[in-house]
Amino acid sequence: MKKHILIFSIISVFFGCKNDKKDNGKLNIVTTTTMITDLAKNIGGDYVNVQGLMGSGVDPHLYKASEGDVSKLVNADIIFYNGLHLEGKLVEVFEKMEKSNKTPIALAEEIDKSTLIGSDYFASNYDPHVWFNIEYFKLFANKVTKVLSEKDPENAANYIENEKIFLSKLDALQEQIKATIETLPQEKRILVTAHDAFNYFGKNYGFEVVGLQGLSTATEAGVQDVQKLAAFIIEKNVKAIFVESSVPKRTIEALQAAVKSKGHEVTIGGTLYSDALGNAGTIEGTYIGMFEYNVNTIVNALK
Repeated sequence: MKKHILIFSIISVFFGCKNDKKDNGKLNIVTTTTMITDLAKNIGGDYVNVQGLMGSGVDPHLYKASEGDVSKLVNADIIFYNGLHLEGKLVEVFEKMEKSNKTPIALAEEIDKSTLIGSDYFASNYDPHVWFNIEYFKLFANKVTKVLSEKDPENAANYIENEKIFLSKLDALQEQIKATIETLPQEKRILVTAHDAFNYFGKNYGFEVVGLQGLSTATEAGVQDVQKLAAFIIEKNVKAIFVESSVPKRTIEALQAAVKSKGHEVTIGGTLYSDALGNAGTIEGTYIGMFEYNVNTIVNALK
């Protein structure tokens, strides 16, 4: 509690001070999730400094701002975050900032809400895992490009060119993913994971998606949830279930044990990247690499 009060005290003092200076001639950008960090680096290139608050394996649903995060936010020229209550614990911080000269930019605001997947169990009433729809991520890219160009018009042409290159890579990714998934028969496209992070993926590629937890990992799965999902796995003859990198493995292990207790077997097909990318410097540490890895892991395990 004392730490929480200290953070807001620091915010109150520093956010009253205007800070529009660039570090070494480059814009200072702060991002929340690793997906947005990767996006900002792709668009900004060598013309920006990008600092992400969250690292690999970090659960954005439960993430709380530290004193170090406040320092990053204070010195930021631009702040990008997902929105739709994904970064639930940071909402108060962002609201405080909106009363100052800093206005964090929620990239999900670019999406037509009528196309979003709703939920009766999540605070925003929308599924926030929108990056699993590549068309939505293209909208994110467009917004980042627009904001950077407006803030730094001298390098606008460079940002626009970087966006063009990145979008072409996303187009290629979509074609590759489609081809890979087409090798998996429709009746085998049942994706069981730790929590409901893959609904947009499922909607786009014809998967029935079932999560042990809800849209937010802040909601814990109970015994009845485990038993109900175990019965579903047996009924549908699901061959594999999946761990998520940002959710404790024990939830899926408990599900596997529940299936076994009923005289059936289900394998753990691998670890998927859901709310965070892989380690920096790896293929899975990029948005495109993460998507490729996830699809290959899913298809290979369910075949």
